[in-house]
Amino acid sequence: MAYRRILLPLTGTSAGEAALHTALLTARIWHSHVHCIHVRVDARDVAPLAGEGLSGAMIEEMMAATERESGDRASRVQALFDRFVEGREVVVATSAEAAEKADAATISFASVAGREEDLVAQQSRLYDMAVVPHPDAGEDVSSSDALHAILFDSGRPVLIAPREPPADIGTRVCCAWNGTAESSAAIAAALPWLHRADAVRILYSKDYQRRGPDVKGILSYLRWHNITAEPVEFFPVTREVGAGLLGAARDFGADLLCMGAYSHSRIRQLILGGVTRHVLENADMPVMMCR
Repeated sequence: MAYRRILLPLTGTSAGEAALHTALLTARIWHSHVHCIHVRVDARDVAPLAGEGLSGAMIEEMMAATERESGDRASRVQALFDRFVEGREVVVATSAEAAEKADAATISFASVAGREEDLVAQQSRLYDMAVVPHPDAGEDVSSSDALHAILFDSGRPVLIAPREPPADIGTRVCCAWNGTAESSAAIAAALPWLHRADAVRILYSKDYQRRGPDVKGILSYLRWHNITAEPVEFFPVTREVGAGLLGAARDFGADLLCMGAYSHSRIRQLILGGVTRHVLENADMPVMMCR
């Protein structure tokens, strides 16, 4: 069991480059393929947003400007990909047959037009995992359309890359457990990582627990999979459960945190805050999430 196909929605930012590093590091571990996709804005989607009172000429100019800006952005992303691949020990492959012949990590790139959240969510269903860039500093995490589209509409795990490329991933793994279907899905999706890890720790807290099996239940489940994990209770930091969870993962020296996402509704977390939101905004390690 391994992650053979990885999808990376690529941006032209420094966070996008860090995600490239994270995705390639993951691919080298599993001898898998990374497909980078950049979604350009389709100028035809601009016309319905133009509103009434604009002439046909004005709408056409708006569409042309959108097309130019989208093309420039796509060129920058393509250049980032080309620079990244150059000089690295990775094979560019466009088919499963070519990847099999390479017998190593492979990578590819495509630029397509459309609505990013729709295309990325739909394409993710054909991959074992998606890697997404960390939101840029100062960016509201709620605006990360690709991340949330995959979480809510793909049925696949999402690996959120840290802002800085990690030195390693998956050797010391923490799993957050609160008894929910989301945390259960995250641990099931993380089983390949857990089998490979040198050490596994299950983090739990009475402030994090929801209705469902307690930590003893998930430890028993993992033992059936021949995985021995250490249970460790964590505590909120200044009333923030998410801060306590991240602090416990850092104390362990974790290079991967696995957790369920949005066991409370996303709207509630956007308004009141929540563990998922805190981790997305503040994690400095790779985080694999499922919903």
